[in-house]
Amino acid sequence: MIYVVMGVSGCGKTTLGAFLSRKLGWRLHEGDDFHPQENVAKMSRGEPLTDQDRLPWLLKLHDVIQRELSSCRNAIVVCSALRRLYRQVLLFGSKALTSSPEPGSLPMHSVPGFEILEPPTVEENAIVLDIRRSTEDICREIQEHLRQIS
Repeated sequence: MIYVVMGVSGCGKTTLGAFLSRKLGWRLHEGDDFHPQENVAKMSRGEPLTDQDRLPWLLKLHDVIQRELSSCRNAIVVCSALRRLYRQVLLFGSKALTSSPEPGSLPMHSVPGFEILEPPTVEENAIVLDIRRSTEDICREIQEHLRQIS
């Protein structure tokens, strides 16, 4: 099983991913570690990434997910994945190109990336978590979810 911890910048994705990794004993893949150097340089200059910038990064993360699945390992991937297209590339790779928190509770101007956030749909099988709760409470909710689907 793979969990993708997604959300806007600064919402606690990495903290939650690391906590879940320790608690569940699952591998952790921090999405930021997979950005090409060009993206890192662009972000360090405060320039927003384009979809074209993100594509190689998303495809690398897709490969990580596929490798974990083919090895029958559980893993957590931390990645902003703000748009539905990005999440589709994570799951389906380049085939997707051919075929969080409740955002309303946060002021739009205070959350970088909020303007492009496309909340997951029912079909995406997402668990929407309230980031105002403690990491421990969120982890308990996820563990309960795992018990229910096992």
